[in-house]
Amino acid sequence: MADSHTTRSSEGLGSSSPAPAVTRAAAVLEALAGSPSGRLTLSDLARELGIPKSSTSNLLLALEEARLITRQGMDFALGRKLVELGAAYLSRMDEVQEFYRYCGQAPTLSGETVRIAMLDGDHVIYLARYEGHPAVRLTSNIGDKMPVSLCGVGKALLAQLHDHDIAALFPDGTELPVMTAKSLRTAEELKAQVVTIREQGFAFEDEESTVGVVCLAVPVPTHGAHGPSLGLSVTALKATYSAEQGALMVKELKELARSLGNPMG
Repeated sequence: MADSHTTRSSEGLGSSSPAPAVTRAAAVLEALAGSPSGRLTLSDLARELGIPKSSTSNLLLALEEARLITRQGMDFALGRKLVELGAAYLSRMDEVQEFYRYCGQAPTLSGETVRIAMLDGDHVIYLARYEGHPAVRLTSNIGDKMPVSLCGVGKALLAQLHDHDIAALFPDGTELPVMTAKSLRTAEELKAQVVTIREQGFAFEDEESTVGVVCLAVPVPTHGAHGPSLGLSVTALKATYSAEQGALMVKELKELARSLGNPMG
């Protein structure tokens, strides 16, 4: 398979966009976010965009002036302005504010690690995280993305889709990403779990993304046809988890989901 950089036209990324500079700026931020070290050089980014270093340098200068990126020696990294923008986005989501309020007073969830996530194709993005005591810290943080097949909330949201949409995302024979020995490995296994999730009304993840950690999750009722697809999950250490505890967690997750899905009711 050809390298992604070699398949681009000589004009580089964004050449067919109505606003190439914006497309390229977004690509810079995506590249920095996806870098294992969180840093990339000018040469790295020019190669990523498929445009000359001089053009890339001008683009980076503009992003740096806007505080969207920062220079660290010869490298570039994401800037703190992105934190402000992300916080502003989340602060305007009523669901996030209600999420924190409910978790803080819930008898069971107040002592656990609870998260709210949004479906994004075949991944979920975590929007908020309530830290119980003790918190399970070996789990995803705000802003992290996770394949739906590897997390309880992803599978709970997947189960809300029509079967033909699931089949389009995961055709039979598709191999799934693996993180532990218990991770689902095929689309067929995932679809079988979807049937179970629909029957029981919640998803259960058993050490599929993190060894020693289990997760229960439920979907939030959708706000109309074009509303955000949100889900809730709670994590626990498997060594201390019990079915009785799980039943209490699911009960409160469903109460919170109903509150988020119908704030007037």
